[in-house]
Amino acid sequence: MFLDIHPKLPMRDKALTKAFYIDQLGFQPFGSTDYDGYLMVQKDHVQIHFFEHKALDPKDNDGQVYIRTNDIERLYQSMLDKNIHPAGTLQTKPWRQKEFSLLDPDNNLLTFGQATE
Repeated sequence: MFLDIHPKLPMRDKALTKAFYIDQLGFQPFGSTDYDGYLMVQKDHVQIHFFEHKALDPKDNDGQVYIRTNDIERLYQSMLDKNIHPAGTLQTKPWRQKEFSLLDPDNNLLTFGQATE
């Protein structure tokens, strides 16, 4: 019965979040309406929504998303090429996933992973 999932993460500044996800990570705006205090972006089959939380203290933000990919090494290198600094190096985890993470402007943790089998 479940068809899809679209995580919702907090953002303090819509313009800053939009610039990071679109200009830096290559997402596209999703939808034809620009909602006040709400942002939707999509890349390939991944869609992320953001809600405005102006009082958010990034040091206290525990927002996290795990995004699976089929070309983790190329994705990791593209982040380095764009001067987007991952929070740690690309590495294989004990749960047999090759992963790296990065933080967005509001300290939402984005982890990218690919099975190593």
